[in-house]
Amino acid sequence: MAKGEGAEQYSNASLLNKSVSSDAIKLARKHEHRNRLSICNKICYAIGGAPYQITGCALGFFLQLYLLDVAQLDPFYASIILFVGRAWDAVTDPTVGFLVSRSPWTRFGRMMPWILLSTPFAVMSYFLIWYVPPFEDGKVFWYIFFYCIFQTLQTCFHVPYSALTMFITSEQKERDSATAYRMTVEVLGTVLGTAIQGQIVGMAHAPCLPGPGEIVADPTNYTAFVSQNESDHSISLQHTRNAYMIASAVICSMYMICAIVLFCGVREHEATGIRSKPMPFLQGIKMVMGYGPYAKLVMGFLFTSLAFMLLEGNFALFCSSTLGFRNDFQNILLVIMLSATLAIPFWQWFLTRFGKKTAAYVGSLSAVPFMIMVVCVQKNLIVTYFVSFASGVAVAAAFLLPWSMLPDVVDDFQVQNPDSTGHEAIFYSFYVFFTKFASGISLGVSTLSLDFAGYVTRGCSQPEEVDLTLKLLVSAAPVVLIFIGLGILYTYPINEEKRQHNRKILQELRDEEDSETDSTEVTEMI
Repeated sequence: MAKGEGAEQYSNASLLNKSVSSDAIKLARKHEHRNRLSICNKICYAIGGAPYQITGCALGFFLQLYLLDVAQLDPFYASIILFVGRAWDAVTDPTVGFLVSRSPWTRFGRMMPWILLSTPFAVMSYFLIWYVPPFEDGKVFWYIFFYCIFQTLQTCFHVPYSALTMFITSEQKERDSATAYRMTVEVLGTVLGTAIQGQIVGMAHAPCLPGPGEIVADPTNYTAFVSQNESDHSISLQHTRNAYMIASAVICSMYMICAIVLFCGVREHEATGIRSKPMPFLQGIKMVMGYGPYAKLVMGFLFTSLAFMLLEGNFALFCSSTLGFRNDFQNILLVIMLSATLAIPFWQWFLTRFGKKTAAYVGSLSAVPFMIMVVCVQKNLIVTYFVSFASGVAVAAAFLLPWSMLPDVVDDFQVQNPDSTGHEAIFYSFYVFFTKFASGISLGVSTLSLDFAGYVTRGCSQPEEVDLTLKLLVSAAPVVLIFIGLGILYTYPINEEKRQHNRKILQELRDEEDSETDSTEVTEMI
């Protein structure tokens, strides 16, 4: 009898184990199927990142040139517009992030309503940035208002979109795959923004006016030039203004299409969101600024990014005014972005093979010889194209590596502070804040420098002081900033050995959490 009972108990235990094992496998397969993203989902998600890059490139390369030569604003007022717009953009990032994190859940999700509601107003304000109002007195306030409005609305699109990664799936592998799709589309977006704006605007050049040296040398010819071409100037300038509006209309259409594709092709899941209690705003600031590796990384890349921002913001003006390539500057800018696009896979391989810190040094320093060459070599279009292509390779490293190294800092913080959660958004948002604020300062100071140097609006040639200022802005100043940034980055403590060590510890912690979660779910099923 006892033997029969034992056999029965063994049989029941065996059946129970088989049932538990079967239920666990079914549960795992159910979770995997539910969290898997199709290629179509990933492409639709990636397309949502294009508007930010397309509009950012168009504004970064062409807004300064537009304000000075098309809207015909004084360089002092143009510098105010550029600084206020970028500084306001920097402030809106942590503010919108704070508001989004406290938004209620709707049937469309938490992030999608922000994206949908901001899109039509962002498109309208972007178009009005490239419109020259028919009055002079309030023109400066017109551009400040619509530039700030657009930056706010674009932030209301981009911050929720960036956070959407955490809500489309709970699988880390699927998130990484979707992010790879996104980065590819965003890089293509930079090329599209430069190509659309540059090629449309490049076909409509307003005639230039003789510079001060030409006027003094031959005032008779200058008078004849003005009298014979006065009407042509007016028509051509209006034609150029229309070209900027056409380019902005094309970009606005792409902005709308990308937002629609994102909404229709991506589903936001409440269950996959992070449910940790959000960190108080002031406590987050104190934590971020007090963490050594983060502060060193941000300060180092702040200076190197500032160097390339100076190059980006002034290179179009440098090519058209100092080098005299008024009919080719848009193609030169396109070469830079195409080169940067092609170089990203190379830098991805390089940082994997030699380490991220080494890649940061090699990538930034590789731009220095070409920055010097472009101002030292005699004006030559072929040399300029070559220098632009080589500079694009360095630009790819400058903008890829910070986003590749920031996760390492977050991982290191998590290892050092395992009980602290919900800090990721704070690290990213404040890096964006500092970068955008520095960008505003660089554009404002550079445009103000042109005002002090005596920049001539629509001038065929510029005073020597302006040429010297532009050379300093695209060569000397960026080189100095690169060396300062790399000097700070030298003290950055997270090397490849420590990064792998942190990765191993975090993986063990995740495996423990996953094991506990699976055990709990299987127990509940039993």
